[in-house]
Amino acid sequence: MVNQILSITRIKKLALTLFILGSVISCTNHDAVQLKVFTNINGYSFNNLRELNKFSSMVVEGGKIVAIGNDTILDKFTKSDLIDLEGQTMLPGITDAHGHVSSLGYTLMQIDLRDSESAHQAAKKIARYTNQRPFLKWIRGRGWNQVLWPDKKFPNSKILDELVPNKPIWLERIDGHAGWANTKALELAGITTDTLSPPGGEILRDSSGKPTGVLIDNAMELVTKVIPPYDEKELMQAIEIASKHLIGLGITSVHDAGVSAREHRIYRALAGKKELLVRLYGMISSTDPELPTILSEGPVTDENDLYSARSVKVYTDGALGSRGAALLQPYSDRPDHTGLLLTSKQTLRDILEDAVLSGFQVAIHAIGDKGNQLALDEIEWSYSSVGGKELRHRVEHAQVVDLEDIARFKLLNVIPSMQPTHATSDMNMAEDRIGAERLKGAYAWRTFIDQGSRLASGSDFPIELANPFYGIHAAVTRQNRQNLPIKGWISEQSISITEAIRSFTIDAAWAAHQETTLGSLEVGKWADFIIIDRDIFNEPQESIWKTEVLQTWIAGAIVYQKS
Repeated sequence: MVNQILSITRIKKLALTLFILGSVISCTNHDAVQLKVFTNINGYSFNNLRELNKFSSMVVEGGKIVAIGNDTILDKFTKSDLIDLEGQTMLPGITDAHGHVSSLGYTLMQIDLRDSESAHQAAKKIARYTNQRPFLKWIRGRGWNQVLWPDKKFPNSKILDELVPNKPIWLERIDGHAGWANTKALELAGITTDTLSPPGGEILRDSSGKPTGVLIDNAMELVTKVIPPYDEKELMQAIEIASKHLIGLGITSVHDAGVSAREHRIYRALAGKKELLVRLYGMISSTDPELPTILSEGPVTDENDLYSARSVKVYTDGALGSRGAALLQPYSDRPDHTGLLLTSKQTLRDILEDAVLSGFQVAIHAIGDKGNQLALDEIEWSYSSVGGKELRHRVEHAQVVDLEDIARFKLLNVIPSMQPTHATSDMNMAEDRIGAERLKGAYAWRTFIDQGSRLASGSDFPIELANPFYGIHAAVTRQNRQNLPIKGWISEQSISITEAIRSFTIDAAWAAHQETTLGSLEVGKWADFIIIDRDIFNEPQESIWKTEVLQTWIAGAIVYQKS
């Protein structure tokens, strides 16, 4: 029979001796190879038909699952310690199907303005931050959202100038599609009253035509191009900080949306040395000058599935909050404006053609109904021109979609890659922007699932908080973390807890062509799983968001332990 039963309590004590920083655990190759037999699990996963299954025991060897099911599988294993999970709940590791790893790291290194209740409060935070860091040449931050401020108006440079007049400041809006600069930054960028808004961008101006300090979408580059770039050491630090943050939230895999050539090289190098802390699926930025070279090299995979790259990320439009999302009809709260198209039809066609011929999926950012329609039109064109329907092209966000276009996602085999917390963050302004009628095709998760589309869910961190249980809660309740509105916002578009978790696991893996190795706990797949503090399938909906991760395991090795 079995020599010994190792309890979850003892596992915790052993894990504590392995801490490096916080709760992140260093693992050796031996940790992953060693045979591990888990028992007394309250386990949930999906089978190859995407059906929810329960299990109580699992055997891992060489980082992969060799047996899973009920306790009868234990009879074959007599030489290894049993790890008794004491009835705790196990889920597959979470895949965030849309995030920005280095941006998250930089955000954690910069000042976070998410909780600012006004432009003046944000400016005061910036002033304190600047005074504490006199060595910084540029002051950078992210997270402001004028929609949450009392007047709901965009800020201006004067507010920053009053407190920090001598150092350039650049603060990105929460959605990353607008930036707020002080006068010093505008001067360094050469932006004056005579500066024209670039195609796909807008320089906001006051009544006299003078730039206010807020730049939308492509206009942001006027400032960002003069900011000294982070060096490679800082980039490596950002990747490490972000990765440690993510595994602490139970995220074992991320689809990194908009990877630069420099990041691509670093990820490949880290994966080759088995030093990536979280699995990454790279969507190469379509604007990177080295894209042709990367495409010519073909899709990237590695035997350990730590880093793969077979997708290209391209933008059709901006974001709804900054009125950059491209709409078929004018904004309800700005009748002279239909948003911004960031990529021309011909450029989108060129990117699709080059990507498909190189064997790459295309992931198209589209938020407005015009942006979504353009994405679908050009994907349909590409099928007739160069093929590629098997590549599982994606539309990132699919946020506001014309009702007639929703069905085209299924017909064209296009994956709606959506972020549930966008709905609960946007509900305070979405109807103001697009009116009640267009909301019928907005954040329409239920409609997509009912027609047979597979949702790939994510958070879009650092625009939203990366915690996946916030997203699962939003998907199921259509409520924020204060459980408002009481009956949920457009509650008919809510989905079940099973559907929500499926969209963050096996269906997210499918969106990256990784469903045979990741996304569920099945024999032959990597043993990526999490232990959580509650049975989420039997948890009251209003407290789903409170779920905490106790342990995160990747390839059969524990990488995070809640302290």
